[in-house]
Amino acid sequence: MAIVDSLFDIPVQDPPEEDFSSADLTWTKFGNAEHQDDVALIPYERVDSFIIGECSNVECPTRFHIERGRKRSRGSLKECKNDEYLEYRLYWCSFGPENYGEGGSVLPSRKYRLNTRNRAARPQSMRGCTCHFVVKRLYARPSLALLIYNDRRHVNKSGLPCHGPLDRDAIGPGAKKIPYICNEIKQQTMSMIYLGMPEESVLEKHIEGIQRYCGSDAKVNSLASQYVQKLGMIIKRSTHELDLDDQASIRMWVERNKKSIFFYQDSSEANPFILGIQTEWQLQQMIRFGHHSLIAADSTFGIKQLKYPLCTLLVFDSRQHALPVAWIITRSFAKPDVAKWMKALLDRARGIESSWKISGFLIDDAAAEIDPIRDIFCCPVLFSLWRVRRSWLRKIVRKCSNPEIQREIFKRLGDILYSIWGGADPFVSLEELTQDFVDQTAFIEYFKASWMPKLEMWLSTMRTLPLASQEASGAIEAYHVKLKVKLFDDSHLGALQRVDWLVHKLTTELHSSYWLDRYADESDSFQNVKEEYIESTSWHRAQQIPDSAVTLDDKEHRFAKVASQKDSSLTHLVWNPGSEFASCDCAWSMQGNICKHVIKVNMICAGHKGYQPSMSFQSLQDILMNLWKKPIDDSVALDLSVAWTHQMLDQIKQLVELSSSNDIGAVVNNLPLKWVSKKGRTFVGIPSSTLALPSGSLSGTKNVIARKKNRKRKRLSRFR
Repeated sequence: MAIVDSLFDIPVQDPPEEDFSSADLTWTKFGNAEHQDDVALIPYERVDSFIIGECSNVECPTRFHIERGRKRSRGSLKECKNDEYLEYRLYWCSFGPENYGEGGSVLPSRKYRLNTRNRAARPQSMRGCTCHFVVKRLYARPSLALLIYNDRRHVNKSGLPCHGPLDRDAIGPGAKKIPYICNEIKQQTMSMIYLGMPEESVLEKHIEGIQRYCGSDAKVNSLASQYVQKLGMIIKRSTHELDLDDQASIRMWVERNKKSIFFYQDSSEANPFILGIQTEWQLQQMIRFGHHSLIAADSTFGIKQLKYPLCTLLVFDSRQHALPVAWIITRSFAKPDVAKWMKALLDRARGIESSWKISGFLIDDAAAEIDPIRDIFCCPVLFSLWRVRRSWLRKIVRKCSNPEIQREIFKRLGDILYSIWGGADPFVSLEELTQDFVDQTAFIEYFKASWMPKLEMWLSTMRTLPLASQEASGAIEAYHVKLKVKLFDDSHLGALQRVDWLVHKLTTELHSSYWLDRYADESDSFQNVKEEYIESTSWHRAQQIPDSAVTLDDKEHRFAKVASQKDSSLTHLVWNPGSEFASCDCAWSMQGNICKHVIKVNMICAGHKGYQPSMSFQSLQDILMNLWKKPIDDSVALDLSVAWTHQMLDQIKQLVELSSSNDIGAVVNNLPLKWVSKKGRTFVGIPSSTLALPSGSLSGTKNVIARKKNRKRKRLSRFR
């Protein structure tokens, strides 16, 4: 076959069939003597028809998912070749890749479940299929699409059929003998075993998953029972000690679990030990919930008990619960070392989604290096006070026996932090505090030794950075408490100085717990697990308390009463209402946590006069006022700043409207519509007055409508 070096020499093909495949096209060798591809030109509007035809292959029925994609805006290139793209999509058979066998390479593709409509017949069926093609919407001729077929055969790297009727291991006649265990079912079964659920419950759920693919059969049930027993035995017999030497054990674990590691640096004289762990599922969650959202850090966990402190990166999921998406084990917090693993983490995420970007990064330690965050993630940095609040309250309760003194000291410490926006000198107030409570020797000595030397640094950070909300702080604290319960129980106290034990606990029990929480919520299964997950944060529990259960002290604003929902005869007292440093007499609050009663009272106080605004609001107000006081020249930069400010104000206005409304339908009905195409959605915001119409000629549009008039709705990958 002759090699063509110009796309203008390749004819445009438009098969008359409603759906067509690669067999209906004439393919041309395009390139040069060293490298050429099989290509074909079709109208861009027929791309969907081609994908449907490829999915309907009789010998290998499948679906194709978008493995990678890129876009350019029109006018972005001054000069372009005839094969430059306006839109680029790499489609890969959903039965691949991954299962290449011994010695096979692993393609960095989607190794996790996506909530899309284009799954294969068996979700998570990574059988190693190498079939893939590229669709380019041409930059010079946007009405045309260039198809580049890299591998048309549905085979694995060994050249053998890996799915469909020709695959001996595929779902079909052999399924009754060898039930297929997809990744989702396997992870579900492992999670239930790790969490100690009864074997009968594990087997029941496992068989339910298998029967979705194989149907009900006695042989299938028997094999499934054997599989669960074998998996349970493997998990129970597994140990974190791969070697008696902890360092050698970690090296072996790293070598066996390369997919779950985004950065590893062994300790040496020149470099400190750094281990960055992120499973494939965590990567998916970070991309899903972190994009254009927040990432928070629970830093320096176990700095006294563990061999190396643990830092956890968290995202806020669909219910605004903190979800761990990466663990970093290291003792070094130096700027160069932090920059290493942060860059590796960002590169990993952008290897899957090139446009992935976060909107903000929450830190909880004033000593944390923020320059790497700003340089690498290019986002604002926020500061959360949950660690300060928790540490102070826990020490006050432990070292001061009188409840009245406990409440007063905690209130005074909160007033010291609030004073940074009131103009008062916080150190003068602190000196008065130490003199007024000089008899509380244990706490005062602790405070002078642990906090006085670094208090100026914490106050400076509070003045400089915007403060995180109480909801975000409560979610981070909820994760911290759960992590502490998992790691610091009495049965593991002897293993705290081993890194391999910490890695084992994180990647098995803790990971399984959060995986099952998310799975239960999204699939509406495991109702007990789902309910516990939803109720796991104080913020959500506070929303279940009716407003009528709260009674405020309208005279002096010293306390508030919250009636218990479980015991009508019980009432909780919340002192210093309206402040983040409010305290409650419930057991959860006395452990240093932000309880639901404090959060509920603060929600009520926010709508009443006489109570001070939250710290996060005062912090934002102070930053905006300082910016307003600075003189700005009358330039284009000022216009851009004004535009950004108005955009931010519009978003805040919509958020306030949504939060204060009891009927979301009324909010949605008040939003105007902006029609952009047949896939258009309601525009969440204030749209422009002009309507954006679909591009393309009228005649072309009529032809498409006529061709697709009676087509059944089909599930396939589409250009976005």
